[in-house]
Amino acid sequence: MMQSVDVTYKNNLDKGRHGWIRLTPAYSIQLVESILKNLEDLHSQYVLDPFSGTGTTGLVCGQNGVPCDLFEINPFLAWISRVKTRQYTQTQLDATRKTVPRVIGKARDDIGNTPWIPNIHEITRWWTPSVLKALAQVYSCMHALTLEEDQSVSDLLKVAFCKLLIAWSSAAFNHQSMSFKKEKARRLNESQAKREILATFETIAQSIINDASENVRAEINVSVHNSKEMPPETEKKYSCVITSPPYTNRISYIREVRPYMYWLGFIDNARQAANLDWNATGGTWGVATSRLSSWIPKGFFREDQDFLRMIKQIRIKSPLLANYVHRYFEDMYSHFSSLPTVLKDGARVYYVVGNSKFYDTIVPTEEIYAKLLEKQRFHKIEITRLRKRTSKKELYEYCVSGKLERHFS
Repeated sequence: MMQSVDVTYKNNLDKGRHGWIRLTPAYSIQLVESILKNLEDLHSQYVLDPFSGTGTTGLVCGQNGVPCDLFEINPFLAWISRVKTRQYTQTQLDATRKTVPRVIGKARDDIGNTPWIPNIHEITRWWTPSVLKALAQVYSCMHALTLEEDQSVSDLLKVAFCKLLIAWSSAAFNHQSMSFKKEKARRLNESQAKREILATFETIAQSIINDASENVRAEINVSVHNSKEMPPETEKKYSCVITSPPYTNRISYIREVRPYMYWLGFIDNARQAANLDWNATGGTWGVATSRLSSWIPKGFFREDQDFLRMIKQIRIKSPLLANYVHRYFEDMYSHFSSLPTVLKDGARVYYVVGNSKFYDTIVPTEEIYAKLLEKQRFHKIEITRLRKRTSKKELYEYCVSGKLERHFS
């Protein structure tokens, strides 16, 4: 078993572009690299990540000269993946570097104006009023000064702003999902807040520009796509899948990236966030949760008595949770059923996923994934335990792998 820090997002935080946006469920660079090392003829590979999150798989592939396509349902995560995996010219980097002091100067002189602030529910839980106003001024000035610039300049400064948002927020990441710090935030007047925030922005922006100078040696394509259903059969075929779908423990990825999505205009109200979470595999945050009570299974698992028995055990404690788990696996059933249409014969797949526990019932996600792969003519299936997770003692993270052999006898 690998050490936890080798497998999780914590391994990425000080690794250049990989540390630009923190997403707690993300896996590590080292995990992707270890899989790539085991592939035959690496530079003939074409990799797919159908649940790509912040683009870790794509960036590792790009840095190793391996072309890769990323599918992601969340438009913000697709955007950050494009920015992270892009090859930047020296002209674009120089233009970004010159724009930073212009943003700082304009924001410093912007006195008395009340800039736009996103409609985030209880936004002062995230930022104190003086900090919030200073952040809004930075964003307003940054937006105005990059309208005539190359898109890359705007994108790199938006990444810096995203890091600035979290650096000055009350958000805490000492749990498997995001929470808020209990201690009181440091109180600054508007002048102090602006001065310190501008200094932080300058430091972050210069770091982002330095990271963006790194070479990406292969083309990485990013598409906004819901991988419950893979695209219709096309000429493009992948030789390898490296991915980590949402887990069955009901962590909403939308909730963790919500502030970025509001500030950058990907959503502007809570219902949009809830609709996106409902459409995502396993997502049930906000109003989407209430939709589970009327959800009806399609019957994909009617012959699997072990699966139905597990759902029944959960239903005794909570019908809502039973529907959640059942719906999650129906989503993954649809995904695995359509997966072979985009794969070459002999393609290898690697799914990083954790098991879960609801009340007294263990949900063996890794075993169910293995069964679903077997139904689609994947062979040589292996379940490798990667690490002990930091929550309940029975919970682990696994890699479920297999090889597609349509004509296997």
